[in-house]
Amino acid sequence: MPGFPAARRSGRISHLLPWLLVLPGAAFAQAAPPARLDGANTAWMLVATALVLLMTLPGVALFYGGMVRRKNVLSTMSQSIAIAAVVTLVWCAAGYSLAMRPGNGFIGGFDRLLLDGLRLDALAGIPGASIPESVFAVFQLSFAIITTALVAGAFAERMRFSAVLLFAALWSLLVYVPVAHWVWAPDGWLTQLGALDYAGGTVVHINAGVAGLVCAMVIGPRAGFGRQAMMPHNLALTLTGAALLWVGWFGFNAGSALAADARAGMAMLVTQLAAAAAGLAWMCAEWLTRGRPSALGLVSGAVGGLVAVTPAAGFVAPGSALLIGLVAGVGCYLGATLFKRALGCDDALDAFGIHGVGGLLGALLTGWLASPAIGGVKGYFTVQLTGVAATAAYSALMTLLVLLAIDRLVGLRVNESTEADGLDIVEHGEAVA
Repeated sequence: MPGFPAARRSGRISHLLPWLLVLPGAAFAQAAPPARLDGANTAWMLVATALVLLMTLPGVALFYGGMVRRKNVLSTMSQSIAIAAVVTLVWCAAGYSLAMRPGNGFIGGFDRLLLDGLRLDALAGIPGASIPESVFAVFQLSFAIITTALVAGAFAERMRFSAVLLFAALWSLLVYVPVAHWVWAPDGWLTQLGALDYAGGTVVHINAGVAGLVCAMVIGPRAGFGRQAMMPHNLALTLTGAALLWVGWFGFNAGSALAADARAGMAMLVTQLAAAAAGLAWMCAEWLTRGRPSALGLVSGAVGGLVAVTPAAGFVAPGSALLIGLVAGVGCYLGATLFKRALGCDDALDAFGIHGVGGLLGALLTGWLASPAIGGVKGYFTVQLTGVAATAAYSALMTLLVLLAIDRLVGLRVNESTEADGLDIVEHGEAVA
């Protein structure tokens, strides 16, 4: 996971929960003193952070922008950029402190509000970390940005821009931040339970996927959904965005080692293997069922494999990564087609079909395939299932409450004429030439 070496996370929550609630920060009491700054590790983490930011700007913007209709491409891409800006300010104001600092099992503390007091030497509270806290803070920010941006794929082409801005602020603070603390802070209750999430299977993908599904259900389908074809505007943009996501994912997964070391190298290798296997698996499944392979299916499968290997990247061997990729390719294909059709839900750009399903499969497979020889820990299926269920339930409930509040404040959905004319020209006064 991005920050806290899993080899030091063990035990069960039953005997620790009272201490976590009564003595905030107790889990940090025995932390080793911070290591000295390491120039190579710091340089790698600066690069990894830039790679993860590249996944949103412009990765997600292009990936999503190419899949919507021509009249909504600018609004869709603008949402990714605006979300990045809003989440950055929220993270600076309170998100980092509440997500990553000592507190109790459920939320962090207030000692880094407005990023005040960031250490100039190696990061305290993380045994062995040898990078400045400023680098760690912005690395974690890049995860908060892309998680919130991924949700937007579910409500594409129909949410008010003002509602998107409010959603980014409220959801990132009230949903993403607590789940990140549960899973990635040393005193988080899922950390103490022994749940494994190396780089974001639950925190990023299940969280975003479930939130996207709730958004799609609450906002309702696009006008004409199921009755008229809604063809992508420009799949070349989508393929370019997917390629940037693929490359940026090395910062996502290999960067979560927080060091330029052997574990980072293994995380990079298994990430590549899972993406390749999943892309080919989706392509073959589509070829068999529909008679031809599509470019969109190929890159969707690759993204599904990247999603699924994310929680496992620092814990599994290459053979296990291939298995994860194959399962994810077929599983995400079924999730994005049969499951969505069964629900009758307009998850416009498959936020749940790819990220929700892929994150679920990856998190559960991590519990089965995690190798102590790779990550120093053993996975437990029941613990992983607990983490998945807790994240999904919390994300669904809080996302619903956030949407209801925004609907009362500014309204969630554009009117019928705006949807018909397109969000680009009506909400932004601009259009693709």
